[in-house]
Amino acid sequence: MKILVPVKRVVDYNVKVRVKNDNSGVELDNVKMSMNPFDEIAIEEALRLKEKGVATEVIAISIGATQVQETIRNALAMGADSGIFVEVNDHLEPLSVAKIITSVAKKENVDLIILGKQAIDDDMNATGQMVSAMLGWPQATFASKVEVTDKTIKVSREVDGGTENIEVTIPAIITTDLRLNEPRYASLPNIMKAKKKPINEFKIDDLKIDIKQRLSILKVEEPDKRESGIMVKTVEELVEKLQNEAKVI
Repeated sequence: MKILVPVKRVVDYNVKVRVKNDNSGVELDNVKMSMNPFDEIAIEEALRLKEKGVATEVIAISIGATQVQETIRNALAMGADSGIFVEVNDHLEPLSVAKIITSVAKKENVDLIILGKQAIDDDMNATGQMVSAMLGWPQATFASKVEVTDKTIKVSREVDGGTENIEVTIPAIITTDLRLNEPRYASLPNIMKAKKKPINEFKIDDLKIDIKQRLSILKVEEPDKRESGIMVKTVEELVEKLQNEAKVI
């Protein structure tokens, strides 16, 4: 089984995001970047499937400017066998990303695509579902447990009412949730080995797809600051404030 894992370069989750002065987007200059946390979980799950003998090859793919190759190297250091870099310097919306992943998946003849359920920079939660539609493959989203048996995959996913268990046939799309696993740290020897692992490069012209933007960002603003709370001494005082100030009762 050949597994393709898309990994995205995003602002590190520990960094406080700052909006640009002209409100055109988020400030990325001199900001620490890292792999999207949900994609780390996807890489970890693919590696575990390989360690169990279920998968034979794990390929990490990233799309963007030259810097995203660092994210691919991180995936290789975790244990992925090879990487694919698709150079695109323009802003990409989920539909364009889905088209690229779909095209590469066909070229590489992969059997399974595992990707994070969403990226923490835009929280779109759309790419996996779009890839599923384009390839015509079944999808299992928000996976919190994955079991592969022969040509089927059993996936447990958390829903409002509890846990939902579904079964899909391979080839398939899986998107990962937080509780699926705990990603491993890349050891120093593996970081050194990653430098020698191959990263193949594709151009958009090679893929023969249209990635024309259909969405435009009008304005980016920080959320309103939350007002500080107050302490009340009695239930009567609480009710009075809810009636007169908050006007909720």
